[in-house]
Amino acid sequence: MRMQTFRAAKTVLAVSLALCGFCGTTAAVAQPQAPQSLTPQQQRFHDIYKELIEINTTHSVGDNTAAARAMEKRLIEAGFSPGDIQIFEPFPKKGNMVLRLKGDGSKKPLLLLAHIDVVEARREDWKTDPFKLQETGGYFTARGAIDDKAMAAALVSVVGQLKQEGFRPKRDVILALTADEERGDALSNGAFWLINNKPELLQAEFGINEGGGGELRGGKPNLHRMQVAEKMYTTYMLEARDVGGHSSVPTKTNPIYALSAALERLGNYSFPVKLADVTKTYFARSAPFATGQLAEDMRAVGSGNPDASVIERMSANPAYNAQFRTTCVATMVQAGHAENALPQSAKATVNCRILPHDDPEEVERQLTQVVGNDKIAVRNMGKPLRSPASPLNGDLVKTVESITQQMWPGVPVIPAMSTGATDSRFMRNAGIPMYGVSGLFVEPSDARSHGLDERIEIQRLYDGREFLYRLVSELAK
Repeated sequence: MRMQTFRAAKTVLAVSLALCGFCGTTAAVAQPQAPQSLTPQQQRFHDIYKELIEINTTHSVGDNTAAARAMEKRLIEAGFSPGDIQIFEPFPKKGNMVLRLKGDGSKKPLLLLAHIDVVEARREDWKTDPFKLQETGGYFTARGAIDDKAMAAALVSVVGQLKQEGFRPKRDVILALTADEERGDALSNGAFWLINNKPELLQAEFGINEGGGGELRGGKPNLHRMQVAEKMYTTYMLEARDVGGHSSVPTKTNPIYALSAALERLGNYSFPVKLADVTKTYFARSAPFATGQLAEDMRAVGSGNPDASVIERMSANPAYNAQFRTTCVATMVQAGHAENALPQSAKATVNCRILPHDDPEEVERQLTQVVGNDKIAVRNMGKPLRSPASPLNGDLVKTVESITQQMWPGVPVIPAMSTGATDSRFMRNAGIPMYGVSGLFVEPSDARSHGLDERIEIQRLYDGREFLYRLVSELAK
């Protein structure tokens, strides 16, 4: 899950909301309860989490470098030497931390990736201070409570525990905490900068990141999603221009009207359905957890040959629609310069999320055709970065499934495609398969990532941390 533009499914919360159109009505849920007492490692995790939450890492006034330094200090306290950790600050206050827990080299490294910046949060909008961790009603509430400081703090505590235990992995374990994921600007993005400027530090057989996570239904774990693919991100600027004039003498060439007509056509247009393997698998494995017509429709999509009526019914759900096809949507408009003057310009920002197996050039051609007015300029504001789907690694999937069954018996692990974007796309593009999986379970109806009063159940956070401890331990053996 970005501050300015996205993320429908970037984060665990957003993914759960976007992919859970079949949840329907939910049963009454008991008030979540916090654990009565904490183990020493849980207490250490709590302290790391609280410290990281309370360091403001927004783009406007925050300091990502301070957060990276604080996590460096925590890791040194756990037994790492300063030589095991590197801090890179390619842009002011945009620091990134890379740690390496050395293995015996018999296997290729494992990459653990998490961003430590957060989206903006205004105190006047929240019930409480978004940069002070609240522990009330069985929830942790704060900006970053989920996205992505939950996973970042968990990974810091996990590798710290492994170090304290004298764990000797078969492979190096690399932890990268990065900046500027939320802004949508690849040039200042920490993961993008690292893979392009220090690629040797991140090279791994595969990696774990955000983008997946668990879904609660009626307060009980229902599905555990593993993100293996995500859509490509790109933005277009549409602009209609005219000579303008006095508002008392209207003309037929008003740019606002021309642009409005183009946007209406775009709003009524649907890109072609193109079902990826991960999409078919997702719906096939999700069908048993739906009922009635929806379950039948999911099975039809899972078969790869749904008829038009199935697609029409399911496309009425925006989350499913975004799984089926590329989407382009108007997100901002700007027009005119004075209330008593005809507009000289009208602009619209159109954000596109392109299927990983779709052709960006063909998408641009289709967008231009839909605009349908050669006097409206269609300018791409940044070429989309291709992000191939990660293969369903058999050993990894088995490990995730095994630990999921240990902790939440009967809960299936389902591969999924994010309709938004994460930093995994930079790694996949560099040849490192990435998998979004966290062990963090949330109610889709309580999805607050990027929104007001972001929160997670306290017990679910500790369970997610335990899942990641077991996962990293197993994968590093």
